[in-house]
Order: sequence, then structure tokens, then C-alpha cells
Amino acid sequence: VQLQASGGGWVQTGSSLRLSCTASGRTFSSSAMGWFRQPPGKEREFVAASSGSGGTYYIDSVKGRFTISRDDAKNSVYLQMDDLKPEDTAVYYCAARRTRAMATMTPSGYDYWGQGTQVTVSS
Repeated sequence: VQLQASGGGWVQTGSSLRLSCTASGRTFSSSAMGWFRQPPGKEREFVAASSGSGGTYYIDSVKGRFTISRDDAKNSVYLQMDDLKPEDTAVYYCAARRTRAMATMTPSGYDYWGQGTQVTVSS
């Protein structure tokens, strides 16, 4: 099983980026999938998640700016990031739970991880 994340880049404050994560090796249509990020020198933190039933969850700092979505037919999850700020600078990782539909904010709750994609927002 592999998760392939893409879409990161270097942008200016207020810009938008769309991260994509495509899974191969199995389907995750009934499983929770999420996005985490790791800012420089900090621990990995939860950003957003989509439950297997379609519910979405966000950390407060990205509510209203980020949108998680999924396309189960493509076995993919996306993170639309608008109005980016310098504090959003981080390596972004997608993750998926093996079987559980319930989303969780805890990294250890996810079984599969993508390789990470760098997002840099300059002021």
C-alpha cells in the first residue's frame, strides 16, 4: 500500500495550493483519511480529516481556509488550502486508517502515510 502526496510548493501569503494524495494497493472508500503537517522544528500535527462516512474535521487555525475532500472512485483525498499564511509552512503528510471509518486527530491512529510534500509560505 502506498500513498503518494503531491501539490506542495512555494507561495506568497494569501495564495492557494491544492494538495493531492492518491492511494494504491487497496481502497480506502470506507476508511478515514487525513492530512497532518510538521512545521520546522516542531512535532507533527493534525490538520484535517475525512471520515469514511463523509464527515470532515479541522484544527481551528485552518477552519474557513482549508477544505478536505475525497474522491473514492480515484482513491484520493485532497486538501484545498486558501489564504495561506507563513505559519502554514510545513511538510504536509496524508494518512489513512486501515479499516476504521472514524476520523482521529492522533497520528498513531493512522496506518498508512504518504511521503510528505513541502509547503512554504513567504510573507
